[in-house]
Amino acid sequence: MTETGNVYKNAPHSNANFSPVEAKRLVQELFSRNPAIYWADFLASFLIGSVCFALVRRTPLFSVQQLACFFASAFAYYRAALFIHEIAHFPRGKMRAFTLVWNLLCGTPFLLPSFVYQTHHDHHRKTTYATDQDGEYLPFARRPRWEIVKYLLSSFLIPPLVVFRFAVLSPLAWISPRIRAWVHAHASSMVIDPKYLRPHPTPGELFWIRVQEGLCFLWVWGIFLVPPLLLHRLPIPFLIQAYATAVFVVLVNALRTLGAHRYAFEPAPVTFAEQVLDSLNYPTRPWLNELWAPVGLRYHAVHHLFPSMPYHNLGRAHRRLAAHLPADSPYHQTTRTSLMRQLGELWRGAASSGIAANAFAG
Repeated sequence: MTETGNVYKNAPHSNANFSPVEAKRLVQELFSRNPAIYWADFLASFLIGSVCFALVRRTPLFSVQQLACFFASAFAYYRAALFIHEIAHFPRGKMRAFTLVWNLLCGTPFLLPSFVYQTHHDHHRKTTYATDQDGEYLPFARRPRWEIVKYLLSSFLIPPLVVFRFAVLSPLAWISPRIRAWVHAHASSMVIDPKYLRPHPTPGELFWIRVQEGLCFLWVWGIFLVPPLLLHRLPIPFLIQAYATAVFVVLVNALRTLGAHRYAFEPAPVTFAEQVLDSLNYPTRPWLNELWAPVGLRYHAVHHLFPSMPYHNLGRAHRRLAAHLPADSPYHQTTRTSLMRQLGELWRGAASSGIAANAFAG
């Protein structure tokens, strides 16, 4: 498979030249997490995002300064928000203070509490990756192009739907077991497959879900009620800016998601090696790729190979693997240089699959 060829006619396959055990031996000392890096990176991103977000409404409308502040705030907030991915991979009981602060500063005001990403582990398990139990995988490369378009257009609907979920559905779920079951199964997961059903929570999980829901509920209604009641003005400018920022962040994340995998598998269990080779790395042009795939997510194949490795070591791990694995190792096929080129490849693959499907239907 090459970057410019049609890799979607067949799903990626492993062979004897790729050994996850041998790969781990090459990077075994890179699994230590450095909390100082997490705190500095997250707090700096959040601070830059907050300052630039405040400056957006203090600069001339549609001026270069306003646009610069808008994009700076959106990308900084995007980076801060994506620490939710690292939190999902924290060992139980580790970095609790970081998780708490992240939820207070990002999870609550962004309506992205950490519980919505607890299902991420289904995206890594060998028994569920690329199956119906993996809410973060859809076989875009084997589906019509409109599936890709529909997924990207959903970015404009997700922000108001999330507001409705925490402002209206949360309190209803607190008083109705039936509504609680539906909300938990259908509206409590950060996934791309709308048919995904989240498993029932344990009593301990449900307690923390309700705590985080409560914080988000208070935040939403505080935004809607405090300005008109205490400040005697509607928060319309803030809401417009918040919606524009949210749509931009969700859309960038959707594009990143489309570039994270080949999406070549139909729903069925795959081997661990195939899971890794279905994932992609973008090691070049860090000044650009770090914007749309921050916090280590541009090394997605490395992450699927070593899910517990901290984000700040993924680049070192990739460089070491690229240097020491054999030249014919399938791992080298996970490298991409451009998101746009990969999205074009996915688009062409989806078109080919659609043509094939129509031919069979005829």
